[in-house]
Amino acid sequence: MSTTILAADGQARCRWCAVAPEFLHYHDTEWGFPVVDDHRLFEKLCLEGFQSGLSWRTILAKRENFRAAFCNFDFNRVAELGKRDVERLMKDEGIVRHRGKIEATINNAQRARELVAEQGSLAAFIWGYAPGPAQSPEPQTVSSSAESVLLSKALKKRGWKFVGPTTVYAFMQAMGLVNDHVAGCVIRAQVEQARKNLPALLR
Repeated sequence: MSTTILAADGQARCRWCAVAPEFLHYHDTEWGFPVVDDHRLFEKLCLEGFQSGLSWRTILAKRENFRAAFCNFDFNRVAELGKRDVERLMKDEGIVRHRGKIEATINNAQRARELVAEQGSLAAFIWGYAPGPAQSPEPQTVSSSAESVLLSKALKKRGWKFVGPTTVYAFMQAMGLVNDHVAGCVIRAQVEQARKNLPALLR
């Protein structure tokens, strides 16, 4: 089976973006492009945790609701949420109402604040686990990697929750720590160029 599909513009894309209409825009403008903004990194880690046991389509459809519910994923603000906020969020039909995941998001915000105080930024810490080109597996052939296992362990050691190796690898794919666009995908070269433009600190 081919790993690509032809989009309406006649250009090849990763096959998975044909699964749902909203996936094409996400694939072309977000997925795999390197992210160094701490709030976006925190958001994606949280949303990947919420996705556990669900589909990304479900989470993507609710993403704006999640942003409204969790202070636009400003971890300094989310870290201050308490038990009353958990109960309020459990009644929010716009998000995934899973108590463990909601509580984990607040916990992870507190851990993110600690990590930034220690490391300077989430980006500096997380990008330290980006594999080199020779270490990256063939695109879209694995659901975890040696680096995602190491990053998962490092986060868990610091008290983060819902950050298993598979969740972390999906995060790494989406945030550009690996370029998992398949070889024939028109977006792969764009992602590769964006990765070359990363600040030297994060290479």
